[in-house]
Amino acid sequence: MEDTVGGTRAAGAVADEAILLARMQAGDDDAFEACVRAYSGQLLAVARRILSHEEDARDAVQDAFLSAFKGIGRFDGLSRISTWLHRIVVNAALSRLRARQRRPEMSIEDLLPHFAEGEHQIDPPAPWKATSVAILQQQEARDMVRGCINRLPETYRIVLVLRDIEGLSTEETAQLLDTTLGVVKTRLHRARQALRSFLDPYFREGEA
Repeated sequence: MEDTVGGTRAAGAVADEAILLARMQAGDDDAFEACVRAYSGQLLAVARRILSHEEDARDAVQDAFLSAFKGIGRFDGLSRISTWLHRIVVNAALSRLRARQRRPEMSIEDLLPHFAEGEHQIDPPAPWKATSVAILQQQEARDMVRGCINRLPETYRIVLVLRDIEGLSTEETAQLLDTTLGVVKTRLHRARQALRSFLDPYFREGEA
């Protein structure tokens, strides 16, 4: 029964999106307003994660909607409107990120594991008191994780956000950042290691 109800809701959502898209492509102003009301919240959350600055995030969302509405006639409707808008706001946020005056970045090397001779890791990480899933179910812990992500050098932070939070593929991330798959994989691996270094003192077993 639940599958039937869930399937009905999903079908209804797709139908509603198809109607909304048709209205927007016909130039219906009310449909554009409905689109902004429906998706602005989730797009703002995406922009905030990339930009970490409220005013920039809001401007990126505005840019994204303007770009989307100008190109609405070219949208074929093969993906969800939310998926389409997500890609556009990511691009808008990255454009604003590139436009910022670049600041010197801290080196990520000091945050990575260090190895002695024989490839033995110096001060290996201890097990955490809870799994990462359990940690992220706690609001205070989620806020701490976000804060630690924002402490990463921007070059690495943005790869982590795009891959692990926004769920983009390695290929999509490389394309958006105009770099290679190998660079994305290396930066992601280092960003994850550095983030673990930031979080380890808070969550390791035996710590208060």
